[in-house]
Amino acid sequence: MTDRTVFVNGPVQNGAFTFADRPGKAASIRLAATLNRLCGIEPALPHLWNTVTLAADMRYRAHTAGSVCAFGRARFDDALITAKYPTGPRPEVLTDAGDPATTLALEMIDTALTAGALQIRLMVVRRCASCGHLAGTADRPCRSCGHERTLPSRDRHLVADRGPAEEVLTGEDFLGGCGPAHLRGIAGNVPGTLLLSRTRDHGIALDQIGLPGLVLDPRAGLHIAVLAAGRARGAERVVMATTTNAAANVAAYGQRFRSHRGTRLLYTLHGSIPYDHLGGLGPRYRAIHISDLDREMFETQFLPLASWKDTGGIPAGGLPALLRRFHRARRAAPPEVPPAILDHLRTRILAGDRRWVSEKAPLAAALAATSQAS
Repeated sequence: MTDRTVFVNGPVQNGAFTFADRPGKAASIRLAATLNRLCGIEPALPHLWNTVTLAADMRYRAHTAGSVCAFGRARFDDALITAKYPTGPRPEVLTDAGDPATTLALEMIDTALTAGALQIRLMVVRRCASCGHLAGTADRPCRSCGHERTLPSRDRHLVADRGPAEEVLTGEDFLGGCGPAHLRGIAGNVPGTLLLSRTRDHGIALDQIGLPGLVLDPRAGLHIAVLAAGRARGAERVVMATTTNAAANVAAYGQRFRSHRGTRLLYTLHGSIPYDHLGGLGPRYRAIHISDLDREMFETQFLPLASWKDTGGIPAGGLPALLRRFHRARRAAPPEVPPAILDHLRTRILAGDRRWVSEKAPLAAALAATSQAS
């Protein structure tokens, strides 16, 4: 059956961490998976990864310095992603530079150029005087090699212009039809012309549109990866779970890349989870005789849902109260959830209603449903 709405994680930067030592990095992955399970969306969608970063370029250069690398950048990134997960079969992954995202990006860019939503034109930019890295339109030290001096350069670039009355981000770009006013303000406080082509060693190459040596800005590319994941499932809406800070950094660059041929990208926000403080719950776990299965459910399913309810972030001091709420709801969970209750819960989720996470009966039904689906 075609899924009309699906949830995916905001692409995770492929940095120097593992989920074992930084479980908070998996918050959006866990939230998207839990919401999909509650909405009856199977099989699981791929985990999305952001590999087009300057830090990743520098890491790969350091790895290959003075030697011949046995495999290229894509396989290097893939090996790093695999190492993030515990041992065992790795979930399906999709990156912002993989074939699905690249194919869709070039199609979307071609469509937008034809419609005039994007343009290629000469721009005065700043390039590093030492390595040639594109610093953007501002004069600042090179982030690639550290050189202090940049030089002006007049080059052809992919750009997006915004009209004076055009909103970069509206409430309709969020699941439920509303989003924080301050976030919409941040997104709107960007230059009227955005530079969408960058110098990176890896990414969605723009050679086919006449910009050799340049790639699509990764802040635009990660939106396209999200759309690609949704389109592969025939979705009308693909909802990206992300934090407010992450959305503030990328939303403006996704303005021209949030919809394509019947698929629309929406944001849904969640807060941070204080996983570093879970060790302090040990005595409370023992006091309520929580099973290993329920403990895993609390940490990997309920806490992401709680962070979806409280987008400002879960304070470490709030963990004991959340554990009590989870434990009460888990004890009240029915052996089987009536279909009508599940349908009502799905309706609320797809409408962006998060209040049920604090309501005992709907939460109990959700925990029962996810337990049966696991």
